[in-house]
Amino acid sequence: MHFHHLGLIGYGEVGKIFAAGLLPHLTSVSAWDLKFAQPTTQAEQRAHAATAGIQAGEGMAALCANSDLIISAVTASNTLAVAQEAAAHIRPGTVFLDLNSASPGSKQQAAALIDCAGAHYVEAGVMTSVPPYGIRVPMLLGGARAAELAPVLANWGMDAQPVSDKLGVASAIKMCRSVMIKGLEALVIESYATARAYGVEDHVLPTLAETFPSIDWQRQGAYFFSRVVQHGQRRAEEMRESAQTVREAGFPPLMAAAVADKQQWVADQAKAGAFQDLAKDAPWQDYADRLLTARKL
Repeated sequence: MHFHHLGLIGYGEVGKIFAAGLLPHLTSVSAWDLKFAQPTTQAEQRAHAATAGIQAGEGMAALCANSDLIISAVTASNTLAVAQEAAAHIRPGTVFLDLNSASPGSKQQAAALIDCAGAHYVEAGVMTSVPPYGIRVPMLLGGARAAELAPVLANWGMDAQPVSDKLGVASAIKMCRSVMIKGLEALVIESYATARAYGVEDHVLPTLAETFPSIDWQRQGAYFFSRVVQHGQRRAEEMRESAQTVREAGFPPLMAAAVADKQQWVADQAKAGAFQDLAKDAPWQDYADRLLTARKL
């Protein structure tokens, strides 16, 4: 496999990181995002792309026409819609790398759309938050072309490991992990905020440290609050896909669905302005206090 022109679908946090990190390895990097066309966001987003040396596209058709490798990095709820739109324009032989946090079933449906257009679908399970790692974020690849694509990505400095030629395996690993990680976030937020409401946090956290001494519960709590406040909507969508993964396995997704609801609730609080002007690195107590204030309104 040899690639010269990368097209990114999605120019959010992840898209921007991958665009900047992969640009030195390719002839061109272009991107398409709905924000490029919206009056309230197009100027800022297009200016960012121009400054970074990224070509801001005019639509999906133009992006597909100019790309031999396409990376889809959108929210989980848009996984299938993006694959469907791309399939209408993608050139035969193009590789479509799907980074989105979707269930195995959703990835298999997306793959069918892309493969029917004569292109090659590869799923990726991104195994942790992208920002600390950049393009070196650990990811698992699945699909018929996963083993062939992996060394190309490795040559660009990416940490991409093929796990199966069967679609859905990489996503199943990712989604099962998400039930735990996003579940811990939701549990910490609910436990800490409730402890703060009763004034017992100085008793609760030491018991957690006693049971799990390897975790800095103050620092971890602050990180969990911060990430959910910033990305709760995206996390809620991912957890709905995790719930679907559990459902596809034949189990009722009682826990995953509840976690999705909690993530959505925090996202709604953030949208309503509960955390306005609060520093991202604020202690968890400050985040909890904002929730307590919002509760009293």
